Amino acid sequence: MSNRNRPISPHLQIYKPQLTSILSITHRLTGMGLAFGSLALVYFLVSLMNGPESYEAAKHFFRSWIGLALLFGCALGVSFHILNGIRHLFWDAGRGLDLKSVYASGWITIIGTLLLTGLISGIVVCQL
Repeated sequence: MSNRNRPISPHLQIYKPQLTSILSITHRLTGMGLAFGSLALVYFLVSLMNGPESYEAAKHFFRSWIGLALLFGCALGVSFHILNGIRHLFWDAGRGLDLKSVYASGWITIIGTLLLTGLISGIVVCQL
């Protein structure tokens, strides 16, 4: 038998992006981003351990535009990953699997992410 006539699975260039696929891909990306973002937390904790000069240097970094962008990205990633993870927990329990509920929970996740990110960012900026 020849495998040449078998259809191949379509990929991202064939399918039109949908809310469900975008949120699935974003969930994976935020998970990877948070793994790298945890290095910022380690840097901060090590600076605390190393004394006042090291802590001041870390504080200075996190007040810079790069540090603020990193903190905002981490807040965005944590917010989305937690809310979408809760959504997945409901699915694991067999709840909200119909198409209408899937889209409603997706939009709730997006709106909740924006609100939670704003709240976290506001608190962090006030503390810096």
